[in-house]
Amino acid sequence: MILIERTSVMNFENAIRGARNPMNSWARMDSRYDDEGNYILGENDLDLARRLARAGSDHRKFLRQIFVSVDITAPLYWWKEFDTYKVGTVANSCSTMHKIHAKAFCRDDFSHDRLDEGGLAALDALIDYLESQRLKFVEDKSDKQAWHNMIQLLPSSFNQMRTVSLNYENLINIYYARHSHKLAEWHTLCDWILSLPYARDLIAVRED
Repeated sequence: MILIERTSVMNFENAIRGARNPMNSWARMDSRYDDEGNYILGENDLDLARRLARAGSDHRKFLRQIFVSVDITAPLYWWKEFDTYKVGTVANSCSTMHKIHAKAFCRDDFSHDRLDEGGLAALDALIDYLESQRLKFVEDKSDKQAWHNMIQLLPSSFNQMRTVSLNYENLINIYYARHSHKLAEWHTLCDWILSLPYARDLIAVRED
């Protein structure tokens, strides 16, 4: 399970202007903002952006200046893989340590969309135990054993939300490393990447 919300894409205008700096070709800029505030690449700017994007990381530095902010809710097992992308990314997460006791545990706190009946039964039993420990801790905050039981038994299917900042260069790396991955969450993320403005021109750039 993965939920992707509140996407913002920023700084297209400045990135394209920067892409023209090496050749002092700002006079050829032909992009504009539409009535909804979206930056629409003109024919000249889109042609340049495509050529630079396909020329390799040394030539497409402007993609590092197209910023993306998004809220992603996903299981801890997926975040463990996402955390390999450290360069040029930032993520602020909801705190498991501080807020694990703040609400009752339920199935929807966990990714369970691919569990069979036996797996669901095991998850439900664990949820019942976690909830019993949560109630103990809420009743008596000095009961650190109940808190430790929750933290150490929390499964990797527990869903966590993070606000993530990336750029288009990061997204090229993520897309090509993960679009064929066996975890369904990566397929959903890659579909989201392709939905971003000009993604098929600037992110899905490889011929293979």
